[in-house]
Order: sequence, then structure tokens, then C-alpha cells
Amino acid sequence: MVLLKNFINIFHISELRRKVLYTLGLLIIYRIGAHIPVIGIDIGALRGMMDQSSTLGGIFKYIDLFSGGMLQNGTLFALGIMPYITASIMMQMATMTIPTLELLQKEGEYGRKIINQYTRYLTLGVGIVQSLSLAFILERNNLVIDPGWGFRFLLVLSLTVGSLFVMWLGEQISLFGLGNGSSMIIFAGIVARLPEDALKTIYQVQEGLMNGYVSMALVLLFIAIAACIVFLEKGERKIPVQYTRRVVGQRVFGGQSTYIPFKINVPGVMPVIFAGAVLNIPMFAAAMLSDKFALFKWISESMVPTGVLYNIIEFVLIIFFSFFYTALVYNPDELADNMKKSGGHIPGLRPGRKTSEFFNYILTRIGLVGAIYLAILALLPNILRMFVQMPFNLGGTSLLIVVGVALDTAAQIESYLIEHRYEGFLSTGRLKMRGER
Repeated sequence: MVLLKNFINIFHISELRRKVLYTLGLLIIYRIGAHIPVIGIDIGALRGMMDQSSTLGGIFKYIDLFSGGMLQNGTLFALGIMPYITASIMMQMATMTIPTLELLQKEGEYGRKIINQYTRYLTLGVGIVQSLSLAFILERNNLVIDPGWGFRFLLVLSLTVGSLFVMWLGEQISLFGLGNGSSMIIFAGIVARLPEDALKTIYQVQEGLMNGYVSMALVLLFIAIAACIVFLEKGERKIPVQYTRRVVGQRVFGGQSTYIPFKINVPGVMPVIFAGAVLNIPMFAAAMLSDKFALFKWISESMVPTGVLYNIIEFVLIIFFSFFYTALVYNPDELADNMKKSGGHIPGLRPGRKTSEFFNYILTRIGLVGAIYLAILALLPNILRMFVQMPFNLGGTSLLIVVGVALDTAAQIESYLIEHRYEGFLSTGRLKMRGER
């Protein structure tokens, strides 16, 4: 009853209530796209191919995971948010390597608006390439009712427009809703599949296709992984900071001690999402060229969640994007400079260069631990599927996204509740409120 009462407090704050309802409304619109089919795809044949344990079926299942089952149903939002995420990665890389874009990024709000507009244009290009590749793959595998350029044009137009609309939904959630819009859309797609996956597991146990003890062990394993994610996501390294006392007029400022919290996993679930978006490119290319070149056929057979090559590449990509995203979030030189300007220092270290080097040292060590933790948790269920046949497609990547996005959203709601003097629905919130009172 106490938990329910604290949850109802969300709707007592007008701003928070508006954000929650706005986010839910846009996610409902997104899920409506799961019921708008694209003309020309043989849905029955597509589902049959994806139910088989073929290489192409495994690739489609992986892509389908991020779209919430929309690829399997051949719907308008089959590409989901992945073209936008891919374009965002390409633009972030470009801003670090192209001087013109780097200067544009430093121009504040105006520069960010221009870069965001470039990202939208790039999303259009990525969406066209991915949808055209998908059209060729579907035709080559006899999954199309009436193949030809008419079907290709219609599919490219439908899926590209759908991906741009999903991009717009994500931007609106980021601006006026709760959490990161791209992460929330992927979260909604994965969660929408959970009831179906649970029913499949129950059906296979009832029909004797799966051992009941094995199914219980799998459920307990995923619960344990989720608990491990929650535990490590809450972990942080606290750097003590001492501020010098300053007398301005008759008032005394500073003199207190505080700390800077560095989370073990600074970038959250973004490296996992980025890795999944980057992996889509070689998976699409290999599937499209596998019939003509032996090398691409080998790549296509290896680029499945149970393949060794796929898991190695995903491991490397997650570690790379963990450091890449941490560098975007924290700049040691800027952090040390801001601390020096505000009269703060770390005990035992000189302000300025020494403090910057210390921040860089801490972020590197913590980032390495966080990156390895993310990569292992993402790959653990995939490795398990090499030995145990699972009726559902809930992998480590999807589990990390679900738990990570849920924690970030809950923390954002918690901050609103505490700010308005309500007791939060998390244990951390209750502790903070009792301390304030």
C-alpha cells in the first residue's frame, strides 16, 4: 500500500504528470505502427523463415528485437530507431575528425541545431540504404508477393518515412517527455515482446518441447543478471572535493566539503545500443551479398548472436563505445578548470593540470571496469544460447537496455518527487527525504 501511495504521488505533480502522459502517448502511437503492414511482403513466408534456425532467420531476429517485432510483421516501423542511431554515431565521429563540424559543435545551441539537422538528413540516407538492402534480401529469398522495382520503391518509401517518423517521436520524447527518446522507443519495443515470449516458453514446457527445470533455471538466471545490472548501475566512485572559504562583504562563501560521483558505468546502455546499430551494417551487407561472394557468405553465417565472430565484434564495439561516450560526457580538462574557477580542489592535489590528470586516470580505470562489465553481461545470454535452445529472443543486449532504461527513468521520476517534497518510490528516495526532514 505504501508503494502504491508513493507511485500515485507521480500524478500529484503537474509537470511530472504531463511528462509521463506525453511519453506514454507517443509510445502508444509508436506501437500502433506494429499493426500497419507494408504492401507487397509475404508475411506468412517471412514469419516462417524467421522461425527457422537459418542464418538469415537469425539476422532478421536480431534486427526484429530492436523494432519490437515489427520486422516480423512487415510493418511500417520495421527499421525502428536504428537508422537515426546509426546516423547519430556517424555524426559524432565526424564532429571529432572534421574541423568544421568540431567548430560548429562549440558554437552552443546554434551549432547543435545545425548538427541535429545534418543528423536528420543522414538518417534519411541511412534509411534509404537499409530499406533498399532489405528489399533485395526479401526478393532473393522469395518473401515478396510481386517482386520488381515497383515493390522496391514502395518498400523504400514506406520504411524510410516510417523510420523518420520514429526519429521524430524519439526527439519529442527527449524534449518534452521522460528519458532519452531513442532508448525509450527501443525499451518499448523489447518490453512489448515479453508477454509473447513468456507464452511461448509456457507452451513449450506444456508440450514437452522444453524441460521445466531448464526453463526455471533460465528464468532464475535472467533474474540474477538483472539484479547484477541493478547493483553495478548503482555503483560509483566518490571523489572528495574541498572548497576554500571566501569572504564577500559580510558573507562567507564556500568552506564545505563535498564529492563528485563517478558511476562505474558512466555511459549507461548507450554503448550497447550503439554496438547494435553498427552491427546492423555488416549484417545487412553480408546477407545481401552472400549469394555472390563466398567471403560474404561466411560472414553472414558468422554474424548471428550465437556466432563467434559476432560476439567478438560486439565485445570490442561495446568497449570502444564505452570509452567514446565517456569522453563525450566528461572532459577532464574542462572539469578541472571549472573546479578551479569555483575555488574547489581535491585534497592532496594541485588545482589545474594535476587534477585533470587525476580525473583522466580515474575515468580510464572506472571506464575499463564498466566497459568489461557491459560487454560480459551483453554476451553472457548469447553464449548460453549456444548450448541451450531458448524459445525466446531475450538476449543480454535487450536485458541491459530494459534494466538500464528502467533505472534511468525511475531516477528521473525520483528527482521530481524529491524536488516537490514527496517521498519517492525507490529506497534511495525515501532515505533522502528522511534526511531532509
